Amino acid sequence: MNVGVAHSEVNPNTRVMNSRGIWLTYALGVGMLHIVLLSIPFFSVPVVWTLTNVIHNFGMYVFMHAVKGTPFETPDQGKARLLTHWEQLDYGVQFTSSRKFFTISPIIL
Repeated sequence: MNVGVAHSEVNPNTRVMNSRGIWLTYALGVGMLHIVLLSIPFFSVPVVWTLTNVIHNFGMYVFMHAVKGTPFETPDQGKARLLTHWEQLDYGVQFTSSRKFFTISPIIL
């Protein structure tokens, strides 16, 4: 193990959604949100589906489109500070598997 060695990515924020198991974790998180909402006794099933959809879409809007920058120190001279996570995803390449997954998942939900 190389302790103290910098990561090889210029911006690790660009590759986080391609890491191993992230899609499964994402689906399990949405499923857990739905189960937690189902455990509230006075919510009916259609209300829970609506709340799951609204909370998911609001959270993803904030995470993917509203917050700019990166939580990592990047050597790109501040280029990532001006981009949202969606713009940084896969270095801005369109029609990658990650972008397709995050476009289709709210539609399926």
